[in-house]
Amino acid sequence: MPIQSLKGAVIALLLIAMFLLGVWSEATGAIDDFIFYLPDVEYLAIQHLWLTLMSGGLAILVAIPLGVLLSRPSMQRYAETLMQALNVGTTIPTLAVLALSMSFLGIGTLPAVFGLFVATLLPIARNTYAGLKGVSPALKEAAAGIGMSPTQRLLRVELPNALYVIFAGIRTALTINVGTVPLAFLIGAGGLGELIFTGIDLYDPIMMLSGAIPTALLAIIVDALIAFIAFVVVPRGVNPARH
Repeated sequence: MPIQSLKGAVIALLLIAMFLLGVWSEATGAIDDFIFYLPDVEYLAIQHLWLTLMSGGLAILVAIPLGVLLSRPSMQRYAETLMQALNVGTTIPTLAVLALSMSFLGIGTLPAVFGLFVATLLPIARNTYAGLKGVSPALKEAAAGIGMSPTQRLLRVELPNALYVIFAGIRTALTINVGTVPLAFLIGAGGLGELIFTGIDLYDPIMMLSGAIPTALLAIIVDALIAFIAFVVVPRGVNPARH
């Protein structure tokens, strides 16, 4: 999305928020104050997206192979136990994960990426596992019957039929990631959380909204982008949106 379009969308959302809060009479002055923060929004939004890209990209690279591994028949004895361990991990607050990361890795980008990676990993691994386990046994038997090897069955039958569920996990995880990145400011990693938490500390609603509204917009954009990629990539017979 072009920067000018992003600016226009942010200002429009700000107007709606102020109208709902009953401060329309002060809208002109508030918009002037908001425009003052736009250079900061642009700079911090790039940091925000970079943190999402690094942590989300690492999570995808690790979680999908992990889910595939746990779905294999040779791991059947251990898979459910390991998946329950991953599920327990989702109950740990992200702020606590970031604090623990800071204890071991110091402050800055590295502990933030690690903490966000851990928080993003679990939904993707769980959906990959669930998607592969949900593939019809009849399809697997048919693939075996025509002489496909286990690797061929995985790549040509199982993964294509599990893609819709896998992308659902990626979509959920990355959207949550974008909304969680503001917490990274608390351990010195930057991002739009700088405006949100500084605005709260200074009791400056415009500064706070200058960080909160772009964060919400980025989450919407990321969700729409992953949905579009899924629409293009997932086979027609598997994707309900293409029926």
